[in-house]
Amino acid sequence: MSAPFATVAIVGLGLIGSSIARAMRQSLADTTILGYDRNPEVCARARALGLCDAYHDAFGPELADAQLVILCVPVGAMADAAAAMAPHLHSNAIISDVGSCKASVLAALRSALPHATIVPAHPVAGTENSGPEAGFATLFKGRWCILTPEASGDAAAAERVAAFWQALGAEVETMDAAHHDLVLAVTSHLPHLIAYTIVGTASDLEGVTQSEVIKYSAGGFRDFTRIAASDPVMWRDVFLHNKDAVLEMLQRFSEDLSALQRAIRWDKGDELEALFTRTRTIRRSIIEQGQDDARPDFGRDHD
Repeated sequence: MSAPFATVAIVGLGLIGSSIARAMRQSLADTTILGYDRNPEVCARARALGLCDAYHDAFGPELADAQLVILCVPVGAMADAAAAMAPHLHSNAIISDVGSCKASVLAALRSALPHATIVPAHPVAGTENSGPEAGFATLFKGRWCILTPEASGDAAAAERVAAFWQALGAEVETMDAAHHDLVLAVTSHLPHLIAYTIVGTASDLEGVTQSEVIKYSAGGFRDFTRIAASDPVMWRDVFLHNKDAVLEMLQRFSEDLSALQRAIRWDKGDELEALFTRTRTIRRSIIEQGQDDARPDFGRDHD
């Protein structure tokens, strides 16, 4: 398959941006990669890793060479980044992103770039680590990348962006931006919010338990701490920019949690077992679809 773009600009060289660059080196070796990060130190680290063909801490005339520009910055920084690059974009460039919120990002990009071709995207992949050193080429392999193009948008442009992500190993799905935000509020945003809460509560209890919470951490708590170690700026922006969907799912979760509390209080073992059986089936379905590791203890190495 021929490369969908001759030159791609990656704006933000953290975990996702650096992983895109690495994956392109493997799968789209003939594509020129322009790397941008407003932090000169990050640009220097990316250069040392050989991630891109050129590195810039500000936008300039060279950006006009990019046929695809991918914003890999926190969703709260999308508007400023788009406004800063607007004077330098080629009129035929396709603008995309990797944000976990789609409706607010699309609105921000459309406001800053009223005449641009915009195809929002969200690769549903990541780790708790950040920075250019944290990326790896196989991050998107076998994972979903969700595109949320405008209903009246350029269908051919969306197909080119889909081809780009497929070249990096991702499975591509298309959906409405508002629907995406609701789905991700359940599958990603709410779990992160719960993890931050549980780990914060444990931290508050450390004095009471004489540090035994962390000392005797079991696997379940360790997994929550992994999620809670995610980039704080990125997740601050996610919750503020997907506020309505997150609050809706949080209310539903609170109601379900209250029902579970009542079941425990009134010794309703059948209700507890029924719930746990249903959730165990969901876990098996995730493994069957190749979205997680079936090995014991999530594939941890205990050597």
